[in-house]
Amino acid sequence: METPHLAGPSEAFTKLIYATNMSLDGYIEDERGAFDFGPGDAELFRSHTELLQSAGTFLYGRRLYESMAVWETDATLAAQSDPMAALAKAWQTANKVVYSTTLTTAPTANTRIERHFDPTAVRELKAAADSDITVGGANLASQALKAGLVDECQLYVWPTFIGRGKPALPTDARANLELIDERRFGNGVVLLRYRTLGR
Repeated sequence: METPHLAGPSEAFTKLIYATNMSLDGYIEDERGAFDFGPGDAELFRSHTELLQSAGTFLYGRRLYESMAVWETDATLAAQSDPMAALAKAWQTANKVVYSTTLTTAPTANTRIERHFDPTAVRELKAAADSDITVGGANLASQALKAGLVDECQLYVWPTFIGRGKPALPTDARANLELIDERRFGNGVVLLRYRTLGR
C-alpha cells in the first residue's frame, strides 16, 4: 500500500529525502545568510556522509550546490582525513541536478543544470532510480514538499535559536508527519526523521 504525501501518493519505490540542518526555531540560515550554528561533531559528520552514500542523486538549488561543489573542486579537503575523503567520494560519485536560472555550466562531473523545477520530471526520476534521492535547499525542498514528492524529512536540529532567517520548511503549506527515528549527537544536535503522511 502506497504512503500518501503532501499532495498525493508517490508512485516511486525509492525515497526522496529532504535533509537539512536547522536551528531550534526552524531556520536553515540567519538574516546574513550564515548557517554557522555551532561546533562540529565527528559522529554528526559521519551521519551526513552516510546519507550521501545512500543516495544516487542529489537535487540542489544553486546556492547549496555551489557550497557543496568544493568537495570535488578542492582536492585539499579530501586530503585532510579519511572521513573527509569518504564524504568527498560519496559526493563526487552521485549524480547532481542543479536548479538555476543563472548557471550556464557546472564545474563538477555527473552534474546537469535545469532551469525550473518540474514535478513530473522528478516523479519520473524517482520511478527510474535504484537508490534514494536527496533534495537540498529550502526553496527547492519547499517546491518538492508542496508537490507531494518528498517521502522523508531528515532534520538536524541544532541547539540554538536565531530569531529570523530562511525557514527550513514551507510557510504556506501544511503536512502531517510520522516520527520514525531520532538520534542525539555529542554537540547537542538531534536528528529527527519523519515520514510524510499528507495534509
